[in-house]
Amino acid sequence: MYAITGITGKVGGALARTLLENGKPVRAIVRDRAKGTPWAALGCEIAIAEMEDAKALSAAFTGTEAVFILPPSEFDPEPRYPEAQRVIDSVVAALKAARPKKVLCLSTIGADAKEDNLLSQRTMLEKALNELDLPVTFLRPAWFMENALWDVATARDTGVLYSFLQPADKKFPMIATKDIGILASELIQQDWTGKRVVELEAAQRVSPDDLAHAFEVALNRPVKVEVVKRDTWEELFRSQGMKNPMPRIRMLDGFNESWIEFKDAGRFAEKGNTLLQQVINALVAGYNTDDRV
Repeated sequence: MYAITGITGKVGGALARTLLENGKPVRAIVRDRAKGTPWAALGCEIAIAEMEDAKALSAAFTGTEAVFILPPSEFDPEPRYPEAQRVIDSVVAALKAARPKKVLCLSTIGADAKEDNLLSQRTMLEKALNELDLPVTFLRPAWFMENALWDVATARDTGVLYSFLQPADKKFPMIATKDIGILASELIQQDWTGKRVVELEAAQRVSPDDLAHAFEVALNRPVKVEVVKRDTWEELFRSQGMKNPMPRIRMLDGFNESWIEFKDAGRFAEKGNTLLQQVINALVAGYNTDDRV
């Protein structure tokens, strides 16, 4: 039995579907039973647990071959990341009690960065799981290509892609969520001892200019990049409702200044097969005006 947290998201869902296609039993861990209904229809066993509920998580993890940990993302965290710490404490307690045979944790590029930033929440998680007497694999994917969903409306309506990643011609490590799920399904079925880190990015790195070109093809209209100036970010993010934008700002700095990067610039990272154009085409085709923020 493979217990999957975050199954309603893109990565957890891709992982679960791949396991099911391979005939593996899956326990879908969801916050409420209604969200588990589609997965039950696919043959999953359903477990109800909040990530902050160690007792419920322990029950969901018990008797499993492996557990996939995908904690919720907090994009506007309080200082020192107390929200992440509560989830980490709960997950650690549950794993200690349930003792699954192995653990696969979705971490991120930048989990080893020395400077504090939004991704430090995953640094905290890795540190805590490293102390467990269990086999743990940390899967560190690159920037999600699907983050470009936020750019669909402006690219379509105005022909502009506003980029916080900069300069516009700089190539950044990115990956499609589908490829994360595929690699996760391979890793979680493997046997290993101790702790290991696996990095993942696409075969080709992506610049903001590349994103704009992909939108041009998908939308059949010109799209240009407009770099959002660094000195405007804090005011902009606060105007959008963020209370503590500095971790997000420092994360963007990390990518732009290259201190958030894979070891050896990704030379030894696993490579995904999904092309940027495929992802952008799907985002444009599936875009719903009700999703705008």
